[in-house]
Amino acid sequence: METAAYERHVSDCALLFEGGGYRASYTAGFANVLLEHGVSFDFVCGVSAGASHTVDFVSGDQERVKNAFIVLADRRPEAGGVRSFLTGHGYFNAWYDYIGCVDDGYLPFDYEAFAKNPTPIAIQCFEGDTGRTLVWTKDDMPDVHELMRKVWSSSTLPGMMEPQVLGGHKLFDGGIGDGAGIPLHLVRERGFKRLMVIATRPKGYRKKEPTPLMRRVYHRIAKGDEALEQALQTRNERYNESLDELDRLEKEGRALVVRPRVMPVKSTTIDRPKLEDAYAQGHAQGVEEWPQWEQWLFG
Repeated sequence: METAAYERHVSDCALLFEGGGYRASYTAGFANVLLEHGVSFDFVCGVSAGASHTVDFVSGDQERVKNAFIVLADRRPEAGGVRSFLTGHGYFNAWYDYIGCVDDGYLPFDYEAFAKNPTPIAIQCFEGDTGRTLVWTKDDMPDVHELMRKVWSSSTLPGMMEPQVLGGHKLFDGGIGDGAGIPLHLVRERGFKRLMVIATRPKGYRKKEPTPLMRRVYHRIAKGDEALEQALQTRNERYNESLDELDRLEKEGRALVVRPRVMPVKSTTIDRPKLEDAYAQGHAQGVEEWPQWEQWLFG
């Protein structure tokens, strides 16, 4: 296990990880470039796959940062796939992907290093019946199982993964809630002047309005939860509004947005060679761009 030594702290600056399923295999390369240079922040946050990056980054475990979106591809049907979906465990088997792989040692998590790191974090999830966005911090993660349950709740794609239930409410992907996948409000509410964003879409990307077919799919997935259906139907508008805000922050010099030049995988890609290649491309891009990142972070 290679653990980062946080030797270079960026003051009054937050780090935000966008979600995106297995597109996070690419952005894991960005995260590890930061860890290789010993960079720490005053606050780290993310949603969905970005929630995994958040806790992994704060643990400092570079091996887990890399492997979290690569090696589970070898553990089918435990970790997911068509067979897992057909047997009722979801296309992504959430229990194994977040808890089982830690318990059996296949993808361990260094909870002690995570807990010792003083950096505050926040991740979020969405209550399907009420439409509320719930925010989790370190205080909600007293042990590795609770931490993984919170990351699971932030990453649960409706119709693709088994949701957790808390207080009678089903919990879904945090990217459905406030910010629609780019939770700028988590940074804004804490008053940080600067922000580094690790995005999972290339520059210029905007979400398209759902087609009539997708609107029917969302209706079916929501299973009568009107708040969930409404959030799914409007996510493209809300996501694009977040991108517009991010563009403004970037033009003002308050945000450094790191975007993949290309995105060679989809959110549902579970082919290990493709995921390994995506990581290698992301890491290579991060190494090449590091001088520009360094100048913005420390200059």
